[in-house]
Amino acid sequence: MIRISFAYTFLILLVTLRSVPAQIFSIRADRVFDGTEMHSGWTVVVGKDRIMSAGPSEKIQSPPGGTVVDLKGMTLLPGLIEGHSHILLHPYNEISWDDQVLHESRTLRIVRATVHARNTLMAGFTVMRDLGTEGAGYADVGIRDAIEKGIIPGPRLLVAGRAIVATGSYGPKGFDPDVDIPLGAQEADGSDLIRVVREQIGKGVDYIKVYADATWGPTGQPEPTFSEAELASIVETARSAGVPVAAHAHTTEGIRRAVLAGVETIEHGLRGGTPEVFHLMAERGVALFPTLEAYEAIMMYRGWRKGTDPVPEMLQAQHNGFREALRAGVPICCGSDVGVFSHGDNALEPILMVEYGMAPVEVLRAATSRNAHYLHLDDRLGAVKPELIADLVAVKGNPVADINTLRDVAFVMKNGVIYKQP
Repeated sequence: MIRISFAYTFLILLVTLRSVPAQIFSIRADRVFDGTEMHSGWTVVVGKDRIMSAGPSEKIQSPPGGTVVDLKGMTLLPGLIEGHSHILLHPYNEISWDDQVLHESRTLRIVRATVHARNTLMAGFTVMRDLGTEGAGYADVGIRDAIEKGIIPGPRLLVAGRAIVATGSYGPKGFDPDVDIPLGAQEADGSDLIRVVREQIGKGVDYIKVYADATWGPTGQPEPTFSEAELASIVETARSAGVPVAAHAHTTEGIRRAVLAGVETIEHGLRGGTPEVFHLMAERGVALFPTLEAYEAIMMYRGWRKGTDPVPEMLQAQHNGFREALRAGVPICCGSDVGVFSHGDNALEPILMVEYGMAPVEVLRAATSRNAHYLHLDDRLGAVKPELIADLVAVKGNPVADINTLRDVAFVMKNGVIYKQP
């Protein structure tokens, strides 16, 4: 096989997005995970940007003149979906969150984010929900649009802009109280929350992200911020525009208020999760994005050696909360908080979900069809079936037998365009 430079490949891809006539592909793999279950001996036919047909090879008629893509030894899946990310952040062991917000220019952060987008796509994640720019304003809106226009390669983005926090609750912190410090989110309270939600929607966000609790107050521990009534006003205002609301929540009371207020997803949520609050989430159909890898990464940045040192108390709480959520029947989705760790390593989250007790096939559903459902994308993405958008990836081996194969992505197709192939 002839190898060509990445720069040349990248140039060809950009040209492909603009000018090459639509092709028809007949894709054959040892296994096809359709978003729900695994199949052997399937062929998937793609025309233009859509899946034309999918099923047992003997029943699928490959159109004449199409290109056969043989993925021997591999598993074909719907494009993976990253449910919780920060494309404008990079790992905290490179530079702290505070310093990224205070010392890195927006231009630098945007340029770096274009690399993050490419790395994410090449890792097999064709969709990414980005939950806050952390001090970079509405830069995520522009990055989303640049990807959609084919200017840069990357996953399709759902963006939340600035995120909303209660006054005085968010950082950076530790400065002279008379000094105004740039924040990583937008402050608002009471009736002003309605204006801020409308403003953010007007700026082009796809999601409203709200912090239902934060580390603030004299205890130095996470505490609830907004009242249930305030959260309900956010949800009602966003819902009238068809925009979903996601809530960052660590505390039991923060989760409870957010769920009762009508948010659609809880981000993190494990340490404050109790059987009662998880049952409430299950009853209301509120999905959990547990962000396991972010917390493991933070512990490792602090010197924890996984497999050698005892499990830290915080991570043990994560383990316990994850098991409680499973027992309660909470819809558990796949979201990693990537940005805390390296973009392109997103598959570490589904690997940890298996380690924490979830069956591999359930994890695959979480990262494909379940994420698509709870992010309102299942009418066009998240499964391998006719008429859906042709976002497809292939990994070497069988991820049901070994979930670690999700890190060995050999084939990536988005919108019917091949970005990576063996």
